[in-house]
Amino acid sequence: MSSVKNDAQQAAAGRRRQWGSEKRSDPLPIVHPAPSRRKLAWGRVAIVTTIAAWFSYVVSTILRELANNPGVGFRFQFEAVLYLLVVTLLTFSALMYLTARQGALNRFAAHRRVPRGELDRHFRDHRESITVLVPSYAEEPAVVRGTLWSAALQEFPAIRVVLLIDDDPFPRDETVAQKLELTRELTGEIQRALQEPLARTQSALDSFRQADHSESHRLLEELISSYRWCAQWLEAMAEAETVSDHVEEFFVDSVLMGLSRELRLTLLALEAAHAQDSVPDTSRMEELHLRLVRIFNAQLVNFERKRYASLSQEANKAMNLNSYISLMGKQWLPEQRGDALILREYAPQGQHTNVEGLISIPDSTYLLTLDADSILLRDYCLRLVYFLESEENSRVAVTQTPYSSFRGAPTRIERIAGATTDIQHILHQGKTLYNATFWVGANAVIRKEALQDIAQVNTVGGYEIHTYIQDRTVIEDTESSIDLGAHGWALSNYPERLSYSATPPDFGSLVVQRRRWANGGLLIMPKLWRQARERRLQRNPLRLREILLRVNYMSSIAWASVGLIFLLAYPYDSRLLSPLIFAAAVPYFLCMGSDLRDSGHRFSDIFRIYGFNLVLLPVNMAGVLKSVQQAFTGEKIPFARTPKVRDRTAAPALHVAVPYIIVLFSLFTLYRDVLSENWGNAVFAALNAVLAAYAIRAYIGFKNSLSDMTLGLVSWLFVSPKKSPPVAAAYPPATPETTDWETILYQGDRRLNRDLRGKNDRRRRINLR
Repeated sequence: MSSVKNDAQQAAAGRRRQWGSEKRSDPLPIVHPAPSRRKLAWGRVAIVTTIAAWFSYVVSTILRELANNPGVGFRFQFEAVLYLLVVTLLTFSALMYLTARQGALNRFAAHRRVPRGELDRHFRDHRESITVLVPSYAEEPAVVRGTLWSAALQEFPAIRVVLLIDDDPFPRDETVAQKLELTRELTGEIQRALQEPLARTQSALDSFRQADHSESHRLLEELISSYRWCAQWLEAMAEAETVSDHVEEFFVDSVLMGLSRELRLTLLALEAAHAQDSVPDTSRMEELHLRLVRIFNAQLVNFERKRYASLSQEANKAMNLNSYISLMGKQWLPEQRGDALILREYAPQGQHTNVEGLISIPDSTYLLTLDADSILLRDYCLRLVYFLESEENSRVAVTQTPYSSFRGAPTRIERIAGATTDIQHILHQGKTLYNATFWVGANAVIRKEALQDIAQVNTVGGYEIHTYIQDRTVIEDTESSIDLGAHGWALSNYPERLSYSATPPDFGSLVVQRRRWANGGLLIMPKLWRQARERRLQRNPLRLREILLRVNYMSSIAWASVGLIFLLAYPYDSRLLSPLIFAAAVPYFLCMGSDLRDSGHRFSDIFRIYGFNLVLLPVNMAGVLKSVQQAFTGEKIPFARTPKVRDRTAAPALHVAVPYIIVLFSLFTLYRDVLSENWGNAVFAALNAVLAAYAIRAYIGFKNSLSDMTLGLVSWLFVSPKKSPPVAAAYPPATPETTDWETILYQGDRRLNRDLRGKNDRRRRINLR
């Protein structure tokens, strides 16, 4: 593991902190501050003002112009209708922001944290288990290590952490093979590191249970000693960690030292009781011993689905998760069939005997899906499972804390992308108030029972493939949210900050992420309409605000992108402009600025985020067009994983070039509007030109954009040379001595024709003797 840390340190040293990056690295409080009555009141005023301004604009501008000028031509009527449609959709999105925000404020005001003692009592005799699934593909081992440690140190009675490695099991590239081997070793290294504290805390618990409880003061001293030792163990580990970037700093300070500080707080209480010649009761001291055992009792294993031909080979995160979930609760026996390794369900007959190579995969009541670049705080599992086991939440299938961004981002684009992440955290919290929660796949606790309700089974190549989390679109969590709702399950966001996830540090990796997010929402909309229709027939209709919030979440990227293009490109008649449009938008920007400031960012970031969205316009449009393509062709769009590497990721040339076109066209529009004295459009064009130019400089970089466009042009012009066909002698005739008979018997002619023929001589026949 030392090599992993050294590589991480060298890579981080090569990335310089940019001007305008985030200096503050302290995370925000776990519990959101309760908003004041004044803040709640101004939130309601913002909603009313937005609606009133839009309605006034429709009456005073659109209807008045059409009524007072009955002879206007078709062009003006068309422009008026189109402009009203664009303004209405953008205003609707702003209104949904304000609505979700108001819901979040109401939830933050009402939230009361569950006391520590109540958690200890609830989990004292807890028997349910949880399996943490960490899908990983081509990840940096140092990144995965922090994620696994944050999951392993979760305090839970029975927790199993499974690293689902989705890389090619047998890579030919030596560098890739070495990184894969380091990733495989992570679970074993963490398991070995946990052995000492687990053995010590378990021994202390056993001694306590066997001791004479009349010697309460001695038992208290032993409990104090256990807490002091565990805190020191965590502090020693934190001291030995290499901190080379803001994520590793967060891991040390908030995961390791955060847990240590919590243990020392308990230690302070126990020492105070000892000093006051008082002792907690026996039951309470046993709960405190159990807490230490549960911190270190995680089991960690690896699983690689691509080793087995009987599991799905689809290249996406959803099928990586589905493959393992389908194996849970059963025993499986690997069988070699020719060149294919498959898993057969093992059903023991008679007396159970040990079978060599048998894979036993335990079942669990709960699943926790966790991205390989996400980190959980210490009591994530404890509090969310407690929430699920409350009587009123018996039909909640998925609960999560929408992830926040790591503070201290070294690049400007990572800081602004993190600011949008923190804004989304607030909005997702608000959606829960209106039963419009969406599963955000970076982390979530799921009832396995609920996934079984939405499971589908298909036969692919003779093997049964189980699908729990849909992979029809690349936003699998969004579609699964609708599926769960159709089966009567609810989703809920827990109103605390207990999870954090990495934000893309450069424009290239951000393009991959945001293009995927923009793709798929339109395809899922028909499912929502079917659900609404079925619920109406059942006399349990969806509420209006739930429908509106869900529609906005899935479709707003499409209409906002198209609408912004129209506003940028089309020379609308100046008579359609009105200060009321500005009045309808002001509450949205003021509330966003307030939310940014509450999240530790700057109020002025509203302008940076606007420029940020301008340079992402081609990315969002590309995602929308991919959805349209899939709707017409029926072909599934390939899942593109967000690169999680420390080096810069090159962006597609077109996505880099379009922001420059926006700047140039905005300047042309400014010149044209000034000549025609269309001052409203001129101000809008000038704002777009300035903010887009700033965004190019700050988030892409002139040097990087030139490099990416040059690389894209060269790649487009480059033609790979044709390879000479291999000579016939390279393919010796098959003989009984050299033929792979097991593969032929299992795979049949399909595999025979594919593997035994020459690569460039498709018509070559093979003679078998």
